[in-house]
Amino acid sequence: MENKNALERKSGLTIGPDEDISFGQSIILGLQHVLAMDVYVPPFIIATSLALSSSHASGLIQATFLGAGLATLVQVLLFMKLPVCQGPSFVPIGAVIGIYVGANGMGSVLGACLVGAIAVTLFGCLGIFQWIVKTFIPPLVSGTIIMIVGLTLLPSALNSNIYAVTKGGPSLAQNIILALITGAVLIFCSMLGDYLPKYGRFFRISSVIIALAVGCIVASFMGVLSLDQVAKAPIFSLPYISFIHYHLTFSWSAIFTMLIIYIVLLAETTGTWFAVSSVIEEPLSDKQINRGVIGEGVGCLLAALVGTTPVTGYSTNAGVISITGVASRKVFVFAGFWFIALSFIGKLSALINAVPAAVIGGVFAVVCIIIMLSGFRVIKDHQFSEREMYVVGVPLIFAMALLFIPAKATAQLPQFLKFLFDSPISVGALVAILMNKVIPAKNN
Repeated sequence: MENKNALERKSGLTIGPDEDISFGQSIILGLQHVLAMDVYVPPFIIATSLALSSSHASGLIQATFLGAGLATLVQVLLFMKLPVCQGPSFVPIGAVIGIYVGANGMGSVLGACLVGAIAVTLFGCLGIFQWIVKTFIPPLVSGTIIMIVGLTLLPSALNSNIYAVTKGGPSLAQNIILALITGAVLIFCSMLGDYLPKYGRFFRISSVIIALAVGCIVASFMGVLSLDQVAKAPIFSLPYISFIHYHLTFSWSAIFTMLIIYIVLLAETTGTWFAVSSVIEEPLSDKQINRGVIGEGVGCLLAALVGTTPVTGYSTNAGVISITGVASRKVFVFAGFWFIALSFIGKLSALINAVPAAVIGGVFAVVCIIIMLSGFRVIKDHQFSEREMYVVGVPLIFAMALLFIPAKATAQLPQFLKFLFDSPISVGALVAILMNKVIPAKNN
């Protein structure tokens, strides 16, 4: 046990994946992962884009929380067993909107999601994915993918949270101030635990939730924190469930599109697994990767059954673990229970949604940089020649280019390519894999 704890201290963790943690701490730390994940954003984008009614939009958001909770428990307790939460992926958003409009409703979307999830589960059961990872995703490629994840999420933290100004909400200046204060408190609490391990441990492991609380207090003094929706929200409400609220239909074109999306999704979630593995300094085994693919399929299947879009592991968790030093799986089990509770308790969901976007953005921006640097840590010991610079650099160019590509540039492309280009992470990952195979390595 002493050797194990020494290793964990060396890796920067205060609590390792297999270590126990008190019930009270697990509840609080699980909640801070939930608060840092922005889980409501994908269903909110879908609901807004499709002009869904308020009850339909609320039902979709609540179903997303329920799906995330069930998928998290499945992965943490039964399959991947990594300290990571599952949440709605941003990858399928374009496909979901396209299928909804072109195939008459959410029933077609969820039907395609069900078939795709079953296919992913079978894919994992066949044991092929571990060979793919070993052959095509060595540390140089996996580190590059992790860097792409952090780098491509950062504009979302800035544009969608900090720089986004809504009517009746905080001004741009107020948003920037809130983000700076929240980010500064997060860094201060984290470093306090690093420099004063005996007295600052509490501040480090609770740094995210402390930063969010301080940000909300400042927002309240600014007069930009509104709790009106919390007061109006019902204490108890039900999410929209597949077989109750939707009539499932199965369209071949929708299924084919979603199968492509799931392949892209696996590339995204692989980057997350490597990011978390890098932070906790525990290499992934072939068996663990295979079980993770099965868990991804089962989690997506459960998500479709409860009425929401595909879920995936969130790289945000890797950043939060790096900041807090807490990687106990028990925390992530409680995060799963938080998600499930939020899916039925209307006031709790409304309270999380009431946190100003800029406050979340201040935390999210720091977390994105931590993720990116975790990828750099994976590749920093690699012997770099001009080849390695291109293998790492070109995928970063592609990922950033797709972030800012004009909509008219992809307007004439086939639909499945449009869906693919909506995910800079996936394209960047595919380019990294291709570059590593196309450019031959020198023999020493």
